Amino acid sequence: MKKPSLTSVLIFITVIMIASSVRADAVTKKNGKKEFHIVRDDIVVPVIVDSNDAEVVGISARALAKDISLITDVAPEIHNDLDINLPSAIIVGTIGKSKFIDRMIQDGKLSVDTIKGKWESFKIEIIDNPLPDITGALVICGSDPRGTAYGIFELSKLLGVSPWVFWADLLPEKRKELSIEIDNIVMGPPSVKYRGIFLNDEDWGLQPWAADNIDTDIKDIGPKTYALIFELLLRLKANFIWPAMHPCTKAFFYYKSNPQTAKKYSIVVGSSHAEPMLRNNVDEWKNNFMTEYGKQPGEWRYDTNSDEIKKYWEDRIEEVAALNLEAVFTIGMRGIHDSGMPGPDNTKDKVELLNKVIADQRELLSKHFKKAPSEIPQIFCPYKEVLNLYYAGVQVPDDVTIVWADDNHGYIRKLPTLEEQKRSGGSGVYYHLSYWGAPEDYLWLCSTSPALISFEMSKAYENGADRLWVFNVGDIKPAEMEIEFAMDLAWDIKSWQPADAEKFPEKWAAINFGNKYAGAIAKIKNGYYRLAASGKPEHIDKLNFTEEEMRERMTAYKEIVNETLKLNDRLPERLRDAYFQLIVYPVLGAAYMNEKHFYARLGNFNKSKMAYEKIKELTDIYNKKISGGKWNGIISMNPRNRPVFDMPDSNLHNDKEELTVNKIKPIKIISVNELIFDTTKLCLLPGLGVGGVSLSWKNFNGRLYNEADALQAPDASIRLNLPKGRRTVELICLPTHSINETRGLRTAVSINGRLVDIVDVNTPSKSDEWSKNVLRGFSSAKTEFTLNEDSSIDLHLSLLDPGLAISKIIIY
Repeated sequence: MKKPSLTSVLIFITVIMIASSVRADAVTKKNGKKEFHIVRDDIVVPVIVDSNDAEVVGISARALAKDISLITDVAPEIHNDLDINLPSAIIVGTIGKSKFIDRMIQDGKLSVDTIKGKWESFKIEIIDNPLPDITGALVICGSDPRGTAYGIFELSKLLGVSPWVFWADLLPEKRKELSIEIDNIVMGPPSVKYRGIFLNDEDWGLQPWAADNIDTDIKDIGPKTYALIFELLLRLKANFIWPAMHPCTKAFFYYKSNPQTAKKYSIVVGSSHAEPMLRNNVDEWKNNFMTEYGKQPGEWRYDTNSDEIKKYWEDRIEEVAALNLEAVFTIGMRGIHDSGMPGPDNTKDKVELLNKVIADQRELLSKHFKKAPSEIPQIFCPYKEVLNLYYAGVQVPDDVTIVWADDNHGYIRKLPTLEEQKRSGGSGVYYHLSYWGAPEDYLWLCSTSPALISFEMSKAYENGADRLWVFNVGDIKPAEMEIEFAMDLAWDIKSWQPADAEKFPEKWAAINFGNKYAGAIAKIKNGYYRLAASGKPEHIDKLNFTEEEMRERMTAYKEIVNETLKLNDRLPERLRDAYFQLIVYPVLGAAYMNEKHFYARLGNFNKSKMAYEKIKELTDIYNKKISGGKWNGIISMNPRNRPVFDMPDSNLHNDKEELTVNKIKPIKIISVNELIFDTTKLCLLPGLGVGGVSLSWKNFNGRLYNEADALQAPDASIRLNLPKGRRTVELICLPTHSINETRGLRTAVSINGRLVDIVDVNTPSKSDEWSKNVLRGFSSAKTEFTLNEDSSIDLHLSLLDPGLAISKIIIY
């Protein structure tokens, strides 16, 4: 063996001495806080993780190393012991699973009283001399493995790496040196226990993109795609998924690596409202039953084929138990896909059959998990027709979480009564940010505002729905910002109260694009949401605007399009692909969709055709030109080939039902900003409703007011000068539903202290009126009064029910 030369030995010693001197002060003081230096003089601290900790902790630690490299071009080494050359390190681990964390706790170096025993909690702390031979460490400690993973990705976020670093190409700014200045950070437990997404209607984006770009070996959404999705969920502090389940996609359990990947990433697996016992009926019963069982299945009817269906369910339960996979089981039964349960013709017999289904399912769960049913997480989702069966007498066991659904358009149909809030299983919400179905789809763009999400989900939380939230996000893209908002709210319900939610785009833009551009991006996004509130881009062909209204909308869109394009030219090159995905495509796409239909109605087919071609061009850029073609296939300009995406026929709109407020010229249009009200009881909610702001109760669980005490309810008033004659007052309100069946959405209208009428805008889901309301973005109610002479009056509106949101008042 050749001996090292004296020169090489001296060089080696010098490097070690330099490294030691550089890292000896890895922890310094700045502004009274500790500052930890991660990269300095091209030297990066290692990341220490116990190899016996949960697999998700190691996965997250490696992702952190990659994130640090993305910023500095220097990658930390991952160590599973203390054999490191530097006196400082990032130490990550879980209480009770990491020998490093447990040693620090034992030696009194790390206090975990604030997180120990809590669900998904973590702390980040800079500690001097935490372990032998380590003089300083940035320590990330979790109460459980997911808590540790969230802490690791919280550090990434603090360092400037967006949760959307992969999914929207939000690249961090390069830095030669990297440090973090913190007090102790403690986060958790989350407001909502299970928080996640439903991958749905994946036919036009996620499935073809994954098949052609990610899981190319199986040509499907498979384990490689799910690994990317699960990392995104961890970065968003989410923990739950309903996997993709359309006919174009194989069942989640078809590829055995899928559930194994979920287990590695510590993601809880569930299944949708139509998929009991983690079975994908579209694929596993309808398409592949022969492959699995060697025969064709019988009828999907529990009253005539219960033995075969029970066996089918039992096999999946047995598989999940053997995998020790963390799961939440959907109980009950619907049709093979999104339809009613086959079987008896009458409601009474359907209820009895559904009760038997639930009892049998719970018996199977208990048998294979060797636990009482109450110890196994289960949900019952009264979606669509199932809500009527629930009202008719379905017996949902007390320990099962009831997951209430919205009406598919962002307005929750029902929340638990005071009696239902006592159930040990609690409640949750299934909420749509993307939808296929009546009265019309919205699969192309996401235009559900943070203000609406916060209003509905805060209402749910205040009424006890805090156990599980799952959001239908379609293809994930382009709903990135809205997904992040929903997950932030689920993590901390106080983070974005309805009165503050309109400020989210600015904070989000500051984190992802920088403070320099945040104000402009927020103005663009809030303008986009405001215009979509009175007509989503996918619904614009169903709405009959006047010529004046069409021109006003096109002018408003042109203003935000101009702002969008001007800002694009100012952005650093590294942010432009992300900006295109997150801002340019949805804003310009919505603008051109409006132009396409409105110019056709106005007879200008050249401009209509130009708008149509611009949408094609935008989509081509998204799929083929940005990010080196990474997103090829992720965006379709005509999902499900709905007529709204075609070139319009200018003659069609003349036969459409009138959907505008009223074509009679109003005497006055009153914004709720003009009203006088008690700010301790009522508040203005910017960004909510067609008027750009709405008036609502400050809380969602106050007392009921009836006719006898209507004038004692929280009220708002305005002094008006009106001409004599018969006058109509129309209230324009958010088209939501009453909190539950014990309440309404009532307003008492009084003139000069005299009660004129009590009106209710609560509208049954699936009714013709509801269809009209969700497309135009408002519900309305009218009342009349007579003035015998020109006079000045006091108009009072008493809001009798929490959950009511008034957007504007029109006097005719």
